Amino acid sequence: MAAQVAREVYGPLAETMDRDRIPVSREQRKQLGDLGLLGIAHDGDYGGSGAPLAHALAVIEEFGKVCRPAAFQIFEANTGPAQVIRHLATADQRERWLPSIISGDTTMAVAISEPDAGSAATDMRTSAKRVDGGYVLNGTKRWISNGGEADQYLVYCRLSDAPGAKGIGAVVVGREVDGISFGAAERLIGFRAIPSADIIFEDVFVPDDDLVVPAGDFGKLFGVFSIERLGNTTMSLAIGQEALDRTIQYVQEREQFGKQLIEFQSIQVMLADMVLQVEAARLLRDRAAATADEGLPDSLAVSLAKCTANEMAKKVTDLAMQLHGGNGLTEEYGIERLHRDAHGWAVAGGTPTMQRIRIVSEVLGRKFDQRR
Repeated sequence: MAAQVAREVYGPLAETMDRDRIPVSREQRKQLGDLGLLGIAHDGDYGGSGAPLAHALAVIEEFGKVCRPAAFQIFEANTGPAQVIRHLATADQRERWLPSIISGDTTMAVAISEPDAGSAATDMRTSAKRVDGGYVLNGTKRWISNGGEADQYLVYCRLSDAPGAKGIGAVVVGREVDGISFGAAERLIGFRAIPSADIIFEDVFVPDDDLVVPAGDFGKLFGVFSIERLGNTTMSLAIGQEALDRTIQYVQEREQFGKQLIEFQSIQVMLADMVLQVEAARLLRDRAAATADEGLPDSLAVSLAKCTANEMAKKVTDLAMQLHGGNGLTEEYGIERLHRDAHGWAVAGGTPTMQRIRIVSEVLGRKFDQRR
């Protein structure tokens, strides 16, 4: 069903959405909610399906192949900040926020990065100072996917003066509260129909009831973030698989020198490389997803999968453009759009370079201070 809806309903819209930077509408999001696609990995108590995470990843992949903006809505609801609410929030908070996310009535985005805190997330300066009845939030967040569009934001911030990760927790802030504003929409190489903008907090009051994770539990936040990295892995996998599928069809239809492209040995070698890379990424993604059956996925398995899938998508879409020749450079064939989006997902959620550092740290059981 997901594959059919993706290709028949959203596939025809993808090129226009990308070209004109048109995000998914509220009505389209609610349609996804009505189909049950926004609550696959959430409990039935809140309107979800209570299915394994792997089921949500399968649906994200089908949408990710043909329409990344629509896939992003499913990604955010099933593998994004809503998972922090599911795993770390109070029962009251889950009841307040999850049902409307699952139905598509509201969206929640995550705000982590800052102008001077990207890969070095624990350098963040956005702070929430304790006051009577809650906190006062000040700071700026950058590269916020769905920034300005989402109804609510899970904001990672400093809740105490403790250094590094020890002072970091998270609060939820609504889009319409006093003191919140948004920067101009970013014009990115990919992600063109997924809005991205700075968020500026100026003396924003956050009531106690909207504190999700207290200071000192940054480790728990990052543990749940592994689910989002699995969603990211799946988006890259979808891009690589779609580029491969389109290329397999193209090299059997296109003729040069009186025969199909696939008859040339050099084409066969390039196509084989594409198959090898896609299948390797899929196996690592599936292995990582399997570790989430009883809770949070294994962080090392996720890092291996994300790094492999992110780089695979860039390489495979580049090979696809080469094998499509001049057609690969045109917007009509959609290969260049796959390539642009592949670069976006490789940066989001932790670059391949940072994944490599995590991989070594987790394999050796050591932490490496990048500041020295």
